[in-house]
Amino acid sequence: MPRTFHASQSRETRRDTSLMYRTWVIARHTFIEAISQPIYSLLLGLGSALLVIFMFLPFFTLGEDTVMFKSVGLDIVLLLVLLTTLFATSRSIHEEIEDRTMLTLMSKPVSRFEVLMGKYLGLSGSALLGMAILGVLLCLCTWYRVPGDYQLSNRSIDEREVTNLLNLRNAHLAGLYPSLLLTWLQVSVLAAISVAISTRFSLVVNLPAVIMIYIAGNLTRFLGDALSNDNPLLRWFGQGIATLLPFLEVFDLRKYAVYGQIGIGDNAAANSTPIGFIWQNTGVAVLYAGFYIAFALTVGLLIFRRRELGGNEG
Repeated sequence: MPRTFHASQSRETRRDTSLMYRTWVIARHTFIEAISQPIYSLLLGLGSALLVIFMFLPFFTLGEDTVMFKSVGLDIVLLLVLLTTLFATSRSIHEEIEDRTMLTLMSKPVSRFEVLMGKYLGLSGSALLGMAILGVLLCLCTWYRVPGDYQLSNRSIDEREVTNLLNLRNAHLAGLYPSLLLTWLQVSVLAAISVAISTRFSLVVNLPAVIMIYIAGNLTRFLGDALSNDNPLLRWFGQGIATLLPFLEVFDLRKYAVYGQIGIGDNAAANSTPIGFIWQNTGVAVLYAGFYIAFALTVGLLIFRRRELGGNEG
């Protein structure tokens, strides 16, 4: 009995390792394919150019130019990384189904779960790389803007001015780090929805559908009035919509991380937001993103299992 048990346990371990390896191979291939597309380099190049251009432009906000630059920069990063991911998703899944490449892949000893998970991980990895490239550039541009926006000199020999400049730079960057992570989580959630849609529809449907879901997901924060309505039918409908749509407000901490004053260290102002509070809410967003990604991929797997892989469908 012990020998049989150990043999069975060994087979389960080999099966799990084999599943992880096959998923990793698909994810690696999808990642390389996604970043090799011309649209990927084109959009990242466009984003980099826009960030550098905006770095030199005044925003005429009476002392809040750096704050406005960070907000605009995060919007640029979100939009362009999301677009690259949506284009890559459609090519990696729907086009492979239509041109029968997926049929060839499924002739190998891989399951549809492994294919879908590997595709998503590869696409999410390509989004992470794009986010890292534009994010590093955004941080460097923010570091460069701070002295001019606050009328401080980089070459000052006054120790107090040097310390003040360093504190301002660190405070602005401290808010950018969680904001960039939240932006990637938001793209990852939308990418999971895009993967589910791509198992059935092409980019022509996928792109506007995800954009509409993104807009609707940002509007779910205003469903409170419908949920508190005395009409049970309206309340039930509002609860259903709020549950199915991604609650994107959980990824929006700009009120504290971008527009607010961040307190770092013992010299933080009394009305500043502790950096720990921002990272605590970022952790909540990570958990929510994990649950919603699992939900979206489960729906996508159910659709994928009913999908004929010969093409010319949907």
